[in-house]
Amino acid sequence: MSDLIASQPVEARPRSVDYKSAAATARLRARYRTETWFKYSGLVAIGIATLFLAALTINIVRSGLPAFWTHSLVVTVQTSAEDVDAADIRSFDYSKIGKGALKVLFPDVKDRADRKSLNALLSSGAADAVRERLVADPTLIGKALDTSLLLSADADLYLKGDGTTITIRPGTGTATPSDTSGEIAIALSNSGIVPGGVLDDKVPSLLLALNGGIAKVTAVKSGSVTATVISPLTSTDAASNWRLFSYSVPESERRLNDKQITWLEQLKVHGLVQTHINWLFFTSGDSREPELAGIRGALVGTLLTLFVTLSLCLPIGVLAAIYLEAFAPKNRLTDLIEININNLAAVPSIVFGLLGLAVFLNGMHLPRSAPLVGGVVLALLVLPTIIIASRAALKSVPGSIKDAALGVGASQQQAVFHHVLPLAMPGIMTGTIIGMARALGETAPLLMIGMVAFVVDVPRAFMDAATVLPVQVYLWSDLPEQAFVAKTAAASIVLLVVLFLMNGVAIVLRRRFERRW
Repeated sequence: MSDLIASQPVEARPRSVDYKSAAATARLRARYRTETWFKYSGLVAIGIATLFLAALTINIVRSGLPAFWTHSLVVTVQTSAEDVDAADIRSFDYSKIGKGALKVLFPDVKDRADRKSLNALLSSGAADAVRERLVADPTLIGKALDTSLLLSADADLYLKGDGTTITIRPGTGTATPSDTSGEIAIALSNSGIVPGGVLDDKVPSLLLALNGGIAKVTAVKSGSVTATVISPLTSTDAASNWRLFSYSVPESERRLNDKQITWLEQLKVHGLVQTHINWLFFTSGDSREPELAGIRGALVGTLLTLFVTLSLCLPIGVLAAIYLEAFAPKNRLTDLIEININNLAAVPSIVFGLLGLAVFLNGMHLPRSAPLVGGVVLALLVLPTIIIASRAALKSVPGSIKDAALGVGASQQQAVFHHVLPLAMPGIMTGTIIGMARALGETAPLLMIGMVAFVVDVPRAFMDAATVLPVQVYLWSDLPEQAFVAKTAAASIVLLVVLFLMNGVAIVLRRRFERRW
């Protein structure tokens, strides 16, 4: 045996492996250290990415949750048969109902400017619910109706605690007002208020609550203050149980003035402010008034656009994948087609928007902002992705399936459509849903074809003007009103939920129909 080994070439002789020496042991330990370092580096990277994702999700949810609930004023209103024409109920100015309800609640507010500030607490569409009830049942005209009047966005934000911070502390000593209304002087035995001269709207406000009323401090002196009564006092007796309201922001820098905040607090004390789910967010279209703006128009536009996208890209993409994978000859033309498909999958989405602008709008003169145009543009965008995913699904089916079908007499077409395609459908559907999820999140190509327009009405057909959820988020994020911040985050939450559902469906399809060979 030793002679046989010795007669073999050097390259063919078996080599001895050094695994016991100190050098081999050191190399082995170094390799283990490298593998351990790589493993924990990957875990750290995943952990950091998870933390960023969790922080982003928490921030969006925390910012958007207030938009899902709102406040209304619960009152009893009555419409007059002389004012509301039963034959044309919608023509009546229903804003008078809300103004009349506030006039009953605050009869002492008579100044024109104060009345205007009081009416501003209600939304411009506060009485829309009353109108719809009368339209549905005209016999309610002239009867007392218990209803909810929607508050304005600024009042709603204040009641949610988003805005001015107010510190309330009990007063010490006694407070004796000189009168119950107008400009009064209040003698303080031991207030703890530091004298500071005149308090204008450039400094944080101070309000005193005593004897059933509220007065705004306009000047502070030693032992007394000068104040303007906002809510009438019941008497001029010395009050030992009084409170001091200190605002963190000057009145000139707030959306609501001191009188409006006082009126809101009085409504809360009397139990007339109701908190409820903001159904308008889901049932109404876009609006310039934050409290009336909703996502229904954008949601319907999204569904119409995605329907057009799916109707075009699914059959075309699957048939193209079947042809390229099972029927197309292998030549330069098919190689060129495959290269272009792979390149199109990486083209920036705005390029497809420019294509839609040039071809469908300027060339074919289709209407701007239409779901039909948006669906065609998004279909061109996701078509390469679906073709690539469908080809991968067809390749994953073992060739023996097709060979067996051909062996029993099936034609090439029958073998592909009757045997290979059904087994590849889970992968095809997964790729399609992932492509549709990408289309759902796209904004740039839709901006180019005019779907950034302000659309109030809910679209009813594929040629109506519409917008989609990502564009709605973009529009709201650019508006200056503070209430639209929560609306933007809430619309993002809805968009993320839809995306998660679509990806969840893809995972379920994959696990439900997956075949292991």
